[in-house]
Amino acid sequence: MSISHRVHSLPGGARLVVETMPERHSASVVLMFAGGSRLEDDRLAGVSHFIEHLFFKGTRRRPSSKEIADAIEGVGGFINASTDKELTAYWARVPSEHLDLGFDVLFDIVANSRLDPADVEKERTVILEELRMYQDQPQDLVQNLFEELIWPDHPLGREIAGTEESVSRITRDDILEYADAHYRLPNLVIGAAGALQEEATLATVRSGLSLRRDQNGGLGAGPPGPLAGPRALVRRRDTEQAHICLGARAFSYLHPDRHALDLLNTVLGEGMSSRLFLNIRERLGLAYDVHSFTQKHRDTGYLGVYIGVEPKKAVDAVNAVITELRGLSDSEVSPDELERAKEFTKGRLRLELETTNGVAFWLTYQELLLGQINSIESELSLVDAVTEDDVRRVAGEVLSGAMQMAVIGPFARDSAFRLAIGE
Repeated sequence: MSISHRVHSLPGGARLVVETMPERHSASVVLMFAGGSRLEDDRLAGVSHFIEHLFFKGTRRRPSSKEIADAIEGVGGFINASTDKELTAYWARVPSEHLDLGFDVLFDIVANSRLDPADVEKERTVILEELRMYQDQPQDLVQNLFEELIWPDHPLGREIAGTEESVSRITRDDILEYADAHYRLPNLVIGAAGALQEEATLATVRSGLSLRRDQNGGLGAGPPGPLAGPRALVRRRDTEQAHICLGARAFSYLHPDRHALDLLNTVLGEGMSSRLFLNIRERLGLAYDVHSFTQKHRDTGYLGVYIGVEPKKAVDAVNAVITELRGLSDSEVSPDELERAKEFTKGRLRLELETTNGVAFWLTYQELLLGQINSIESELSLVDAVTEDDVRRVAGEVLSGAMQMAVIGPFARDSAFRLAIGE
């Protein structure tokens, strides 16, 4: 698989990344803005997510959410958006002959949203219900609690949607000011992939851009401070299953060892042939759901493990997971394990890039956050270059850090959990 992209600098500081895929029948457009919840202070926590919701409520040309949806869905397309901690993305996938429509609708919602006072109040209620929903879903809540421990007193450790208190007090003036500061051309990368004509796409983008050109928005929070030590947080709930997240800080998406970290994670807990699945679920029968995952930001990250387990077996499951973690730093992975992890990682990347949406996001994400786009061949070669020694070295570095653990379940005491991680 080969991707041949072109990056165009646009008036005002925005960039356009184009990938022509003539064999496809669709085209995808992504507008990706630098920003997200990391830029917010406590008073405005959740404002980026609030704005993302409001942009779909109506523009001056399309005054209702129905008209926005109908424009794209009326040709069989899809439109959506998401807010992350370091970016906010708006995207549409349409039949290729309707690419100009996809651009038109996305440009309209990010530049011409009405932000009507009545919509602000209605959407405030919706977001508050969304936050309460997360509180009732222990699988989501336990990861949020874990991130609070990993990045204490820092915006990265806060729920992207904010808190009930912050969402309740954000005003329309706050929203207007924040949107004006951050939705500007220097903060924007546009991605387009699919059956498209590059020069025609470039002309469409140049004629459609109408955001402000001057830089604003400022820098977000600096890197999180050091952790004081291991910590376990137990939230008592009368659940049928205990939900546990544990792990340690790891690398950013700019770190030279990020590929070794990804392979470590795959060996540990990605898929049904990983160590956690085979040993914690299959051999010991301690948990139905056990897997590992990583999170990476520009200056920090973490390696985490999730366990869904019967409460009576929770401490045994935690101790078994910690044994697996220690095993990674005490001994090298086998050549067969590492080869499986490499093929898994390379195969998943190829599958992600099967769709025009996947390609558009992959290119736009790299251009926005990394400042350059690696070819697929380069990415695959970096994965192949990782050795058993690299994985063991990275495991030793990451897993020697202060372990953090969040637990939700019917537990009256936390002493056994604290003991397990050495608090």
